[in-house]
Amino acid sequence: MARRPLEVGPAGGHNLLMIGPPGSGKGTQAEHLAQHFGIPAVSTGEIFRSNVSRHTELGKEPAKYLDDGDFVPDHLTNALVKDRLLDADVQAGFLLD
Repeated sequence: MARRPLEVGPAGGHNLLMIGPPGSGKGTQAEHLAQHFGIPAVSTGEIFRSNVSRHTELGKEPAKYLDDGDFVPDHLTNALVKDRLLDADVQAGFLLD
């Protein structure tokens, strides 16, 4: 079976996803790849911190988990990521870390 080339989004950008355990180097590699492709690196951790520090409606509930050192549940993480991916800077492509 032949490999398909990386598909390009409608605006010419790429949507990439980095998966791995904490401390595996995703953030480091994300910086390099995002710079190479000219797209923003979007980190779930940064999304959490940004929403919590700005006291957004979406940031209120995750703050409870983060303050206790717990993982933020999937349904909250998904809502925060979905909200972030509506921003203008990611419409031409993004790297989700």
